[in-house]
Amino acid sequence: MTRIRRAPIHLVAATLAALFTATTTSLATAQESRESKIARAMKAAPESVSRDATITDTDGTVLRPGSNGWHCQPGLAPGDDHPICNDAVWMELLKALGAKAAFTTDRVGISYMLQGDAHVNNADPFDTKPDSGEAWVQEGPHLMIIVPDPAMLEGLPDDPSSGGAYVMWKGTPYAHLMIRVGSRPPGK
Repeated sequence: MTRIRRAPIHLVAATLAALFTATTTSLATAQESRESKIARAMKAAPESVSRDATITDTDGTVLRPGSNGWHCQPGLAPGDDHPICNDAVWMELLKALGAKAAFTTDRVGISYMLQGDAHVNNADPFDTKPDSGEAWVQEGPHLMIIVPDPAMLEGLPDDPSSGGAYVMWKGTPYAHLMIRVGSRPPGK
């Protein structure tokens, strides 16, 4: 079985999955059924959200149309088993992030990752390789909240080991609040 190198989970959404440059494809993911991908994507959020969400594959293909404005994926790249479910604001943030473009919003945005996510740099959304002294984190089940005014995040810690909610990507246009709703994977 071949494996790909994944970009941090937050870097792209369904509409940007084609931007990933995988060197190989996971045979298991390529052979995974449509129903299995839908079921995995639905685990990203509470059933009340994912039940009527649009479900897309890692390449942006719609696996199941939805009606509630939410967008869920089984993962953001082939072989990624960290499903994510985003509202419209998060979809816009991820589009901007994928293009390294500015982002602002006039409302709150919510993303669910109830199955956890990959190892990611807490300070730099574009870093793909851990180096000494950097704050990398892998969360278990969590929510991510975008706020319309970055000043609303002032005074909140940006240390993922602070024991509570913390700011990820502080000082960037993509800053958001990380709220744990379960335990981190062991040793993370």
